[in-house]
Amino acid sequence: MPRDSAAPPVRKSRARRLLRLAVLLTVLLLVGAGALIGYLSQKPLPQIPDDVRSRMLDARGNVLTAFSADGRSRQPVKLTEISPYLIEATLAVEDRNFYKHSGFDLKGMGRAVLANLESGDRSQGASTLTQQLARNLYLSHEKTWTRKIKEAMYSLQLEMKYTKDEILNMYLNEIYYGHGAYGIEAAAQMYFGKPAKALTLAESAMLAGIPKGPTYYSPYTHMDNAKKRQGIILASMTQTGDITALEAAAADKEVLSFKPRDSRNTVSVAPYFRDYVRNQVMELLHITGEELDQDGLNVYTSLDPDMQKAAEDAVEQGMDPQSELETALVSIDPRTGYIKAMVGGKNYRTNQFNHALATTRQPGSAFKPIMYLTALSTKTMTGLSVFNSQPTLFHYDNNRKTYQPRNFGDKYLGEINMRQAIAASDNIYAVNTIMKIGVDKVAAMAVKLGIDSPLQQVPSLALGTSPVSPLEMASAFSVIAGGGLKQPTTAILRITDASGDLLYEAPKSPGEQVVEPAAAYTLTRLMEGVFESGGTGNRVAALIKRPVAGKTGTTDTDGWMVGFTPELSTAVWVGYDKGRDIATADGRRAAPIFAQYTEAALKNVPPKIFPIPDGVVSVYVNPQSGKLATADCPDKELVTFISGTEPTEYCSLHGAGAEEPDSSGNDPAQGHANDASLWDEIKRWWMN
Repeated sequence: MPRDSAAPPVRKSRARRLLRLAVLLTVLLLVGAGALIGYLSQKPLPQIPDDVRSRMLDARGNVLTAFSADGRSRQPVKLTEISPYLIEATLAVEDRNFYKHSGFDLKGMGRAVLANLESGDRSQGASTLTQQLARNLYLSHEKTWTRKIKEAMYSLQLEMKYTKDEILNMYLNEIYYGHGAYGIEAAAQMYFGKPAKALTLAESAMLAGIPKGPTYYSPYTHMDNAKKRQGIILASMTQTGDITALEAAAADKEVLSFKPRDSRNTVSVAPYFRDYVRNQVMELLHITGEELDQDGLNVYTSLDPDMQKAAEDAVEQGMDPQSELETALVSIDPRTGYIKAMVGGKNYRTNQFNHALATTRQPGSAFKPIMYLTALSTKTMTGLSVFNSQPTLFHYDNNRKTYQPRNFGDKYLGEINMRQAIAASDNIYAVNTIMKIGVDKVAAMAVKLGIDSPLQQVPSLALGTSPVSPLEMASAFSVIAGGGLKQPTTAILRITDASGDLLYEAPKSPGEQVVEPAAAYTLTRLMEGVFESGGTGNRVAALIKRPVAGKTGTTDTDGWMVGFTPELSTAVWVGYDKGRDIATADGRRAAPIFAQYTEAALKNVPPKIFPIPDGVVSVYVNPQSGKLATADCPDKELVTFISGTEPTEYCSLHGAGAEEPDSSGNDPAQGHANDASLWDEIKRWWMN
């Protein structure tokens, strides 16, 4: 039979139809892809967590940390603030073609699969950095097709809307490095105690390997795995040409110095201060914690980063990490009322309670200057007022109650004046003082200085038996340091929203003169004696190379050092959370922390004497008689008084007695002292 002559045209027609269909499908695919790309380019990405999280900034306007409800440690840094070694190590092991692909690296995926099959180890990832960032920012880690599709879409959008450097920067600030550290800055500080920009090649290769398996490759828990992973990364960097084989070998042999695991700090900078500010923002703006976290606010604070670092270093060096003994340090600029540093405990990771705000601790003798300021301000007493330091039974409440204080170690000094009592922290003198001037007046003075905690109006108030917080003590002493001018204690300078619009600004205040400047200065001169020979702070005086005034305080459960320079008023407390008694050695930890912090915080500030206000007079007195010294007196002491309260009689112990004014009508004792007071002031602190 002859073949059907119509068959070939049918096959050709079918082929043409298939070709047309293929072309149509290709066109539809291209149109769909174009439409998808156009849609994704116009569709906004979900807000990136670092964009929506409110941020806390320091006094210089630099970001300290982001507020976060999840408690993660994030310290965002710019790409230029990250070691080039770390960047190269990350790209070499995670995404070699990062700067060449558009979010997906098909060649890289194939190479990674082959390399992993060959080595039997998943040493190279198949996802690009962009895909990993999309997953970390927006998605869960469930392995579903839906999640994969969303990851692809978000990856495309990230590539469309951000530059490669911006994507890499976001990745390095977001990726998890184990033990609560998110981002390379937090990781560098946690593992090596240094900023990310200072990481060496060996350190960078070690850290770059951790995100693959934060637990499995942690040098704290699996050093063998971490070391093996570091070797793989160094080899990858050699293959990419980032380093030479010799550099890789040297880095592999380098012995790394990790921060002790127990002392590692995976939280943000100034975490106690951050929590304090967080609560203040919520109260000021009447918002919830969730709203604060996600509203993209910029909270500008008074914190000085260098002073905060000095405070944290002083606490770290002054406290035993193995002990349960806790501490707090808070420092205020008396000229502005701004909080410059705050440490609420020795380890935020293990104890988030902010001891700087605790109103349950007795200040002990550190409270005495508030009482002596009352005595001076009312002109009831002067620095030469004398009481007998001896065992004494005091009667109060119309003789219905008695109180019998004791001196530390049962040491009694006999007749002493106020300066000696402050330096030696004499309790008998203190109670004599409060009985003379009135407990109610002392309590009123404390309120004037900014102490809000309730104070029991009993004689023992003189010895600091009513609890107050370290923040209150630093605030009160800042008024003395500021010449009696009270500035509002301030942590937040202003708050702006995500668009930069102002939501809050701290009120501009000229301050309130709550104490006569002459009284504040006279007390300051007396408190300087604490750091001189015989004073309770003398053992740390050599650590401070500038004029300083202060007062120690010790109770059965608390140790204090509160003091000030013209630039900083600082309170340091040590004690146990459970209220157990402290050993004498533990109580003495506060003073060295205070001294180390003060000197380090002001290392770039020239020493200054305390400004001498009007209304004071300095005269030479004989320390034995308390009267004006004569030319015959073998010992003379320069003492400062509020004008009108200085002695007017001359000492008669070593000569004829009163001296007449000279021919010009000037008093030889007072006039000479006033002329020389500034120079004597300079010589006094210089020689200490």
